[in-house]
Amino acid sequence: MAFQTNTGAWVLILSLGVVGSQNISARIGEPLVLTCKGAPRKPPQQLEWKLNTGRTEAWKILSPGENPWESVARVLPNGSLLLPAVGIQDEGTFRCKATNRHGKEFKSNYRLRVYQIPSKPKIVNSASELIAGIPNKVGTCLSEGGYPAGTLSWHLDGKALVPDGKGVSVREETRRHPDTGLFTIQSELTMTPVPGGPLNPTFSCSLSFSPSSPGQQALHAPPIQLSVWEPESLEEVRLVVDPEGGVVAPGGAVTLTCEVPAQHSPQIHWLKDGSPLAIAPSSVLLLPEITVQDQGIYSCVATDQSHRSRESPGVSISIIDSREIDQVEGSEGGPGLGLLALILIVLGGLVTAALLGGFLLWKRQRLLHKEERKVPECPEEEEERAELNQPEKEETAENNEGEP
Repeated sequence: MAFQTNTGAWVLILSLGVVGSQNISARIGEPLVLTCKGAPRKPPQQLEWKLNTGRTEAWKILSPGENPWESVARVLPNGSLLLPAVGIQDEGTFRCKATNRHGKEFKSNYRLRVYQIPSKPKIVNSASELIAGIPNKVGTCLSEGGYPAGTLSWHLDGKALVPDGKGVSVREETRRHPDTGLFTIQSELTMTPVPGGPLNPTFSCSLSFSPSSPGQQALHAPPIQLSVWEPESLEEVRLVVDPEGGVVAPGGAVTLTCEVPAQHSPQIHWLKDGSPLAIAPSSVLLLPEITVQDQGIYSCVATDQSHRSRESPGVSISIIDSREIDQVEGSEGGPGLGLLALILIVLGGLVTAALLGGFLLWKRQRLLHKEERKVPECPEEEEERAELNQPEKEETAENNEGEP
């Protein structure tokens, strides 16, 4: 049975005709007519409607001829109840009690739930590519203007993705519009692709509702296909210093260059004596006007997109006297041979000092030995030595007398 409202819209009159609560649903903004079983179609009518909804604090009673809620609900001439535009606040219980002309009593009970179909979900802020082995934000599934809220879920190549807090994680957010009461829900997916897995996975999301939600079917967002990149491991990181050797005069400049033969350019960070330098990532580090505070061991750390890092061997930066620098740079062979000459000069000085010290020690020992020979050991030994030498002197004199 149908009924035509003053606006000309046709609505369905529900003639459930059974005793007990009946679950019905209506779309938000549309009109709804509830029939009162057993109500006389012509006056006088003995009936009343009782409403307990979000608009009432307790049971609200409506009778024929009364129009206190003309814009919300009113009793029609045939005893039915009209709701011109169903809203979220109309969810609740509706009861009608009527007595026909023969005195028989009838009751009708309804449980009303409303719904609003949201916009089709879509994936926004999606990634351009994914990197294997590390967490990647895939994208955000968004659905707006629905009631009730519903649930968003993700799928990979047609299979449901279950959040595990490790390889798959989902961050959900639900907001309700303060005026309309409709819901906006979003779900952000973060995933760690497995190395060696699919190179072009397809992601999709869908909006579903509980089985008790009225008039709603699952809605699906258009899928997206992403590419997975598996980064190569970093090769040996090398640090090049100019001037070679890292030895400069005070106020000189040193340029450090970090060389990484990798396919994808990594981020380069710098360390001094093992501590990070507070500078922007760069493959070149310039130290202008070197001071004593700049001396130390420098190294660079290369980090690729998979957050794997490798550090270069350390290089020492030091300051020497400017006169020594001039002598070294003025020698033949360039800076490399100049440094070698400087090292040889230092070693030669050390050897000369060692030889001079040894000669002085040997000279002192000889002087001490001579002084010991000049002092007689004791008087008795001196007399005995004289007696032994006397016959030799007499024999020598006799031999001299017998010679012609």
